[in-house]
Amino acid sequence: MEAAVEVKLKPIEATPETFKGFGQVCQASADGEEFGPHDAQLDLSQGTPRFYIMHLQDRALKFSKITHHASVTQCLGSISGDVWYLGVAKSSIVEEEEEEKSESVLQSRSGHFFVPPAVSNVHVFKITGPKFLKLNRGTWHAGPLFKPDTMDFYNLELSNTNVVDHTSHDFRKENATVFVIDE
Repeated sequence: MEAAVEVKLKPIEATPETFKGFGQVCQASADGEEFGPHDAQLDLSQGTPRFYIMHLQDRALKFSKITHHASVTQCLGSISGDVWYLGVAKSSIVEEEEEEKSESVLQSRSGHFFVPPAVSNVHVFKITGPKFLKLNRGTWHAGPLFKPDTMDFYNLELSNTNVVDHTSHDFRKENATVFVIDE
């Protein structure tokens, strides 16, 4: 295997405006406020929701693998509100009527069709403070990544997301590329 090229990415601060192509940035709202567009617009209709705390360690600011979930929106947030990062690329799920139009279309283990993300379509977001991200269905993501040795995150997905709806792309293997967060 050839040596991987390191691509340095400057993180973009995650705000509702900067992140809108990938999902939502959700922040505190007043108690009793009615449901609206600022709230996480969830799709948990394909199974049993799972809300849990992930204890992660040793998640350096670099990545070469990226994943998407085709059947669910996903929410991620730091329990402590400390700074963390997420590599993303827009969803590239292909609708069935389009699946035969391109040689680059692949079929996942779970059956849906997709186009692998391009190196040039990967971005990194920096998440600071008490907010969480809601990822659109199919958004490619790498992370959470962070500087401390360990961090805890809450995660909302489906109970079997990581078993039946976990499609990955390995940039090191497929594109000889590793992404480094330039922070």
